[in-house]
Amino acid sequence: MDGRDATSSPAPFGVAVALALAGGATACLCLPALPSWPWLMPLLALGLVGWWRTRALRPLAAAVAAFALCGLHASFALALQLPPPHERMDFTIEGRVVQLPEHGGGRSQFLFRVDRGAEPRFLRGRLLRLSWYDGWDGVDPRRFDIAPGSRWRFTARLRAPRGLRNPGWFDSEKHALARRLAAIGYVRDAQAVERLAPAGGIDAWRDGIARRIDASVPSASSRYVRALALGDTRQLEDLDWDILRATGLTHLIAISGFHVGLVAGFFALLAAGLWRLLPELGRRVPRPLAAACTALAGALFYAAVAGWALPTVRTVLMIAVVVAARLWRRPLRVADSLALAAVAVLLADPLSVLAAGFWLSFAGVAWLVWCLPDARGQSLLRGFLSAQWVATLGLLPLTAVLFGQASLAGPLANLVAIPWWSLVVVPLSLLGTGLEALHAGAGARLWGLAAWCFDLSWPLFEWLAAGRFALWWLPEARWYALPLALLGAFWLLLPRAVPGKALAALLWLPLLWPDRDLPRRGEVELVVLDVGQGLSVLVRTAGHSLLYDMGPAVPEGYDAGERVVVPSLQALGVRRLDALVVSHGDADHAGGLDAVRRRHPTAPVFAPHGAGIAAAAPCLAGHGWEADGVRFRFLHPGLHFPYLGNEASCVLRVEGAHGAALLTGDIGEVIERGLLRDDAGAARADVVTVGHHGSDGSSDPGFVAATGAAYALLATGHGNRFGFPREVVLRRWRHAGAQILDTAPGGALRVRLGRGGVTAAARRESHPRLWDAARRLAAGPCRPGPARDCARAGPEHDEAPPR
Repeated sequence: MDGRDATSSPAPFGVAVALALAGGATACLCLPALPSWPWLMPLLALGLVGWWRTRALRPLAAAVAAFALCGLHASFALALQLPPPHERMDFTIEGRVVQLPEHGGGRSQFLFRVDRGAEPRFLRGRLLRLSWYDGWDGVDPRRFDIAPGSRWRFTARLRAPRGLRNPGWFDSEKHALARRLAAIGYVRDAQAVERLAPAGGIDAWRDGIARRIDASVPSASSRYVRALALGDTRQLEDLDWDILRATGLTHLIAISGFHVGLVAGFFALLAAGLWRLLPELGRRVPRPLAAACTALAGALFYAAVAGWALPTVRTVLMIAVVVAARLWRRPLRVADSLALAAVAVLLADPLSVLAAGFWLSFAGVAWLVWCLPDARGQSLLRGFLSAQWVATLGLLPLTAVLFGQASLAGPLANLVAIPWWSLVVVPLSLLGTGLEALHAGAGARLWGLAAWCFDLSWPLFEWLAAGRFALWWLPEARWYALPLALLGAFWLLLPRAVPGKALAALLWLPLLWPDRDLPRRGEVELVVLDVGQGLSVLVRTAGHSLLYDMGPAVPEGYDAGERVVVPSLQALGVRRLDALVVSHGDADHAGGLDAVRRRHPTAPVFAPHGAGIAAAAPCLAGHGWEADGVRFRFLHPGLHFPYLGNEASCVLRVEGAHGAALLTGDIGEVIERGLLRDDAGAARADVVTVGHHGSDGSSDPGFVAATGAAYALLATGHGNRFGFPREVVLRRWRHAGAQILDTAPGGALRVRLGRGGVTAAARRESHPRLWDAARRLAAGPCRPGPARDCARAGPEHDEAPPR
């Protein structure tokens, strides 16, 4: 293949075909539901034939083939997931721990590959994500060595992957589909635990090296040396990730394609040096071919050490393409090898387009190849600055859409971190790892030196991250914002003589300043967030925002405030909270308060007297205020009402020009009847949050009828241990004429009381996804049994974005 053919449209594996493959796979995954496989198979055959036999329509045929192939992969990945009849059942399984387990937060979490000859048959060869809780049911993972590569037999309780659905929130169902996860669950019984084989394999070696780094580097920087040397980010804390995100350095802290290139180059130089020392080797294998093959072998080994992360795979494929071109004596440009690498990735795994790393990895190199095709004649500093400008501007649209943020301090931080970390810290870390692989203890000094060099630069990045404008959180944008911003970036990166550069900046507006669709004066919007078994409601007017409850937090590490509420507020464009209302002190309502307070420290807090909420003003019946033509008023508790947990919940009435909403917390029937006695008119509302998540101790029939609500909103966790909402409660609200919306099947609920009346939508309906587990799982209460058994299986305990 020559360079001309590879980059022209009709080329079988050129740039146009690579773009068509990515577009076809992405189009398939944007569908709300998949076509059945009998339709996809002939479509795949038609696309492959057209791809190979035609020239003018080759990109279109490739897109059709990618569409069908991606659909088949997605269908297969969904079919792998645990069938609904087996939800939350106990299984005795045998298999191997894969990749690196994570320990902390009261549990150990690991990936587990079930043996192909094990029982039950429908779990054979499946990949599971399991948790092993400290001291749960007698199980203590500290008594066992949950090491990578070790084999085990134990009993686990499993459920199909199902996550929470909120604006801007990490989609765990998408992540499970991309990784082909069949189920998630937890280890059940200590008596049934048996280790069948000790640790072994490349992951066990990685874990051993990580332990040696910890032992050799006494400072806290050992966790960064582990990340740079092995791609092991398990010890990085939330604060570390906050700093890396604020400074735009997350792409450097784990092993990247550049690191693989360094290793490949080192192996190539090593082979070339050996061939020069022993000239007789050249008679058997020419020195350039030996250097190329050795570089590929080194890249393959290091990609395995790094856990086969997508940037490393992309670089290995590019190196393989270059090596193949050398072996066949064919000229090949960087753009050709990048296109061939993309084709190889997409044909092997079209679901890789679900990963942010796919787009950032290939797009970053593509921008550099297009804008800086030939850097000869430029000074090193000018070339580096040009590359930094191109990468920053070209990848900004993707990072804004994929992560909802933009690092304003990133360009400056990268100017320091890229040369210092990539040319000093990373090589020292890699050399230490290489020496340690040859002889135990040989890499300790180099690791220590790498940590010392890292510490020289880290204070600068901490200072940059602490700046007020370091990180810019962006609201969710419309679908057309990304293509417009990419067009704007393309326009700005054209040669200087191209006119209209200032106009190109206007194309960025839909992405950087999207319409937040705020209510008008007198209108009210409620967003009931999907936090699992708990409650969190955002109330917005034209210019003010109030948060009623902050969701649950549990000792095992799940904090809805940090993982759901704060990201959702950022995605909705809420820059300031004017008030926080904690209905009562229970963990499922107040657990996320600390996380929300850290992001919004100036917001006043209201809570019942005696709830134990620090620095909170009491929410007394009769107290109220007005904002943007909307009246807020507390209806309960009264001045002398004692704190009685659920029954002391703050009841807030929100009344706009076009309707009213009633937020009831966890009050029961006694308090509901009391509200009717005190002021029956105040209970009248168009929208009501159902008390106590739909328990049979709330929603008194008289109260339900008195509200006259058009919508009854429920906040429950899928398969929660309490069996909420109760069917008798649902019947009461339906009989009263209310439409019931529940976060468990629908995700976040968005209700608008506006000029056109009351409108409502659930997130899973307004933003349908083909991997949406709600379409495949039968929603319902947990089966009878100990409450704690079902509690561990709730989705909220396994919601965590990958690092």
